[in-house]
Amino acid sequence: MATTRIGIVGTGDISGIYLKNITEKFTELEVIGVCDLVHKKAKRAVKKYKIKKLYNDMHELFADPDVDIVLNLTRPAEHYGVTRAALEAGKHVYSEKPLAAVFPLAKELAELAKQKNLLLCNAPDTFLGAGIQGSRRLLEANVIGAPIGGAAHMICHGHETWHPDPEFYYKTPGGGPMLDMGPYYVTALVHFFGPVKGVMGMAHATYPTRTITSKPLKGTTIDVSVPTHQTALLRFQSGAVVTLITTFDAYSMPGVNNLEIYGERGNMIVPDPNGFDGEIKIKIGETNSVGAKHNWGHGEWIPIDTPYDVYKENSRGLGLADMAKALQTGRTPRANAGQALHVLEVLTAVAASSDAGREIIIETPFELQPTLPLNATEGILD
Repeated sequence: MATTRIGIVGTGDISGIYLKNITEKFTELEVIGVCDLVHKKAKRAVKKYKIKKLYNDMHELFADPDVDIVLNLTRPAEHYGVTRAALEAGKHVYSEKPLAAVFPLAKELAELAKQKNLLLCNAPDTFLGAGIQGSRRLLEANVIGAPIGGAAHMICHGHETWHPDPEFYYKTPGGGPMLDMGPYYVTALVHFFGPVKGVMGMAHATYPTRTITSKPLKGTTIDVSVPTHQTALLRFQSGAVVTLITTFDAYSMPGVNNLEIYGERGNMIVPDPNGFDGEIKIKIGETNSVGAKHNWGHGEWIPIDTPYDVYKENSRGLGLADMAKALQTGRTPRANAGQALHVLEVLTAVAASSDAGREIIIETPFELQPTLPLNATEGILD
């Protein structure tokens, strides 16, 4: 079995689940070494996960011929600089979302990767989980008919109650709920509805300051410089129209953080795309024979089990494993740069539309990749 060797830049909060899954779940991956600006964090990761190498800095990591893919787990504002340096050093890169804090820089990275014949991939990979993949298969089976619209909601009151250092969520570049949480929702939406044609958005910040209530910075005041409540209408090339809300200003509501898909024959509730699993529900119109055929009733919400038995728990690293398999076989990775660019252009168009007071036309293409095979073995792609 071929093993792809991973070098990680950044060992902050999100690195824990990546390291756990790479070392325990994805047997075709190996973490060869790590580095972090805070050296003691990287040192702790080396000890906890029995990693072979501890680099002094990212440039030492990039120069290591043993590293096949660089996993960029730095903060959003740092994604561009780290990824560009890795690409210039000749390394394939998988980055946490977003690809860059602003769309032109993300486009520059994709062009650089193409010039150098390197793979560039981007989180999120939750769309590869059992919940979204299963929902997509049901849609492709035409169980609710052609999708005509939908709604997506990410409602919370910010991250200062739990994150140890949440200031960057409220600063430019890279802050705000649309760039932080929007990637999960828009990535899932393009897998259901196809490419986005245009975006109309409205955005504002309700609170000029936020107070951290989590340790170790409890009591610290943050000045807010990004919109923290963003609402958008997404018009898809298929003709479907979807409402998207992301907010750090409203209190969460039970069962709201999900996707609703409206079809010609019925509706579907899709699991929260910030997770890998979740309950799928179908409601078929009263006069539709499809409901009787599948024993899903008429006019009632019926829970449907996902057809996937794998990737139901937190499987971060799944997109990286898929990228590694694509690197070995020559196919297109599912979390590829083209998808990331399309999603990021949509996300950044929300604020642009709000400022301009008009619809923003989306120019980047989106090419849908195949679903995961139903007989997939957990931890091994293809």
